[in-house]
Amino acid sequence: MSSESSTQNPAPASSGVPARVPAGAAGRKPRVAVVFGGRSSEHAISVVTAGAVMRAIDRSKYEVLPIGITTDGRWALTADEPERMAINGRVLPSVDDLAESAEGGVLLPVDPAGREVVYTEPGQVPKSLGEVDVVFPVLHGPYGEDGTLQGLLELSGVPYVGAGVLASAVGMDKEYMKRVFTSFGLPVGPYTVIRPREWEQGSGAERGAAARQKIIDFAADHGWPVFVKPARAGSSMGISRVSGPEELDEAVAEARRHDPKILVESLLRGREIECGVLEFEDGPRASVPAEIPPVTAHDFYDFEAKYIDSAAGVVPAPLTPEETARVRELAVLAFDAAACEGLVRADFFLQENGEFVINEINTMPGFTPISMYPRMWQESGVSYPELVDRLIQAALRRPTGLR
Repeated sequence: MSSESSTQNPAPASSGVPARVPAGAAGRKPRVAVVFGGRSSEHAISVVTAGAVMRAIDRSKYEVLPIGITTDGRWALTADEPERMAINGRVLPSVDDLAESAEGGVLLPVDPAGREVVYTEPGQVPKSLGEVDVVFPVLHGPYGEDGTLQGLLELSGVPYVGAGVLASAVGMDKEYMKRVFTSFGLPVGPYTVIRPREWEQGSGAERGAAARQKIIDFAADHGWPVFVKPARAGSSMGISRVSGPEELDEAVAEARRHDPKILVESLLRGREIECGVLEFEDGPRASVPAEIPPVTAHDFYDFEAKYIDSAAGVVPAPLTPEETARVRELAVLAFDAAACEGLVRADFFLQENGEFVINEINTMPGFTPISMYPRMWQESGVSYPELVDRLIQAALRRPTGLR
């Protein structure tokens, strides 16, 4: 697509998009496209995160272009109104409610030589929204956090915040995440994987019998309860605590609503500890850790506990200096093991024997007002606006393509 001036094709009057200044012109501020929403079950949390990020971006330093992806995959132009992107009581926001048009679509560049974003409406001439200098993707879950969007941006030659294609894919697929961690010597808990064809084998009452027995045998070795979860989802979506074989079918069905591949993990007894990693000019650094206290109103730290009932973490975690140093070391090792960039939140269990076990990493952790990642960095001396700025600056420094 052409990167010429868009003065003949201005953005829609209702879009709130700043008039485009040609790249290189005096006073031209970098334009940040905040991309949010998406097709995963974490759509609403992505919208909430985007609202918080947009409020934190320094408008004297950057221009902001909000782009929402609807639940059916349409890229929509949305108004720059972060206040409409918060959870209201127990009502979750959506891109469909924020989109300025029910049919209009936003197109990213397909030519790495240009970074012009185009807006289209059925039956109308496409309109340029100007060039984008960096994308801040705050998508959670599949179709955004899993390497798919990152691959699109690599093809487009547009810099973006956060992990690349490989790290995003590894960070989303808990099976391969654990395999990578094991290869780097990071301690992981017992688990087994049920692939789609395993659960779908057989017919009638025998359907999935072998997979069901595989889980029962796993529990015989490691004990009940076990946790049944989607292999590629986040925000505690689709997770069930299973106390016995009679609960398996319902738990597997719930996990498979989010992902046909499921992960079964043993119960790890210990304290839940989280640690943030942020990319600085001289490499990744770890934040002070946080602790997620036991959640008495829930079976575990599930979606409602995180986002609706606002279970509060303790920052910094009450650990010994040796424990703090160890978990920070492991968090950076996890960041490097998965070839991450930008940021990561690493989640651990501190077992009764004093050893840490890594549970998972999140390559695009939540940035909601109650999210642990920004809280840990706030306690580490990096304010929320500075955190967002550092992520954008790191993306602007980093080239696309092989690196």
